[in-house]
Amino acid sequence: MKKIKVIELFAGVGGFRIGLDRASKKDVKFETVWNSQWEPGAVTQHASEIYIKNFGDNGHSCEDIQDVVDNKFKEIPNHDLLVGGFPCQDYSVARTANQAKGIYGKKGVLWWSIYNILNKKGKNAPDFLLLENVDRLLKSPSAQRGRDFAVMLASLSDLGYIVEWRVVNAAEYGFPQRRRRIFIMGYKKGSKVFNLIKKEKDLKNWIYKEGVIAKAFPVKKDNSKLEEFDIKGSLEEISDNFSSDKPSKSPFEISGVMMDRKIYTTKTTPDYKGKFITLSDIIIHDESKIPEEFFIKNEDKKRWEYLKGGKKEERKSKDGFEYSYAEGPMIFPDSLDKPSRTIVTGEGGSSPSRFKHVIKTKSGKLRRLTPIELEKLNMFPENHTKIMQSGKITPDVKRAFIMGNALVIGVIERLGKSLSDFV
Repeated sequence: MKKIKVIELFAGVGGFRIGLDRASKKDVKFETVWNSQWEPGAVTQHASEIYIKNFGDNGHSCEDIQDVVDNKFKEIPNHDLLVGGFPCQDYSVARTANQAKGIYGKKGVLWWSIYNILNKKGKNAPDFLLLENVDRLLKSPSAQRGRDFAVMLASLSDLGYIVEWRVVNAAEYGFPQRRRRIFIMGYKKGSKVFNLIKKEKDLKNWIYKEGVIAKAFPVKKDNSKLEEFDIKGSLEEISDNFSSDKPSKSPFEISGVMMDRKIYTTKTTPDYKGKFITLSDIIIHDESKIPEEFFIKNEDKKRWEYLKGGKKEERKSKDGFEYSYAEGPMIFPDSLDKPSRTIVTGEGGSSPSRFKHVIKTKSGKLRRLTPIELEKLNMFPENHTKIMQSGKITPDVKRAFIMGNALVIGVIERLGKSLSDFV
């Protein structure tokens, strides 16, 4: 059996680990040998404790990853595959443009922890990378569209990696949630996949058909143009100058390959003909099994309707500035015959919200989604986040928050299976 040793950074409650465990086969097994989960400023490390409860504490770190890299680097074992959904708050569409500081933001700067691990490992750096982030990364920051991604790609190229990426909406491949994320895969010089890409005469063929991501997530053949350009200069020069002449549009499309700092990028369209899982397939239909606090109170219905509805109104800021505000309506209650909308970190709690899911039961009542249903929408085992912490069960609000930060495990499973086929 071939074992692929994995370290999982920014591990959350283990979404990458579960996906790769499910992707393991008789002849190829993914084995997580070290993992790191630490939430800055949190008194209770909920995600870390949930991770330990489900997987044990062997090889688990609950410390600032930057401090580990700087001062305890020997704790990080050699490995074949580095995975992680590095914190994305500075890129997230949930933040306004002037708040999204990109790669130099408080959270975005954690990208350099990944870079420093690869750099310090040197010849022992992993052959493979699998990273996840919000798709806004392709056009961050707003003042220099694509700069942050260009810095990342250039830094990985300088370390000897070829990189491919794809923006995947999980629901377009049959999964139960419309969650759109970028998945970045890297292959170190000398690895089998690196050599295959080097031999590929037409990189559009790799993007569309022959690549690791293409095998996991097929796309339709079309006549989309393959854009090509080079990322030039030092990382500081890229940071200062990239996209400065066209700051309003990112040059990166949703699919692409980077080799020797040369970018090949194009638009792609999903090609999926399998079964689609809907919200109705996931929810608990027996109302007697739903705790009373998840049902919408009659006195709160008007507030829910207002927040979910379209509006065009005059508003006043805290400093007295008056402005016109407008937003379109949202489907209320949520459609049961489609995959769910994206789970957000604010999904928990009974207070009315524009972004929380609300469904109508068979009896006509309105209710929010339970933690188990949110787990299932991300394809986690039921009650994965329900543990005893300091004598209390993990609060439902925190369980919802964790699922808002998680990923759709089925996407990782597919990518893992595809990578193992190449290995």
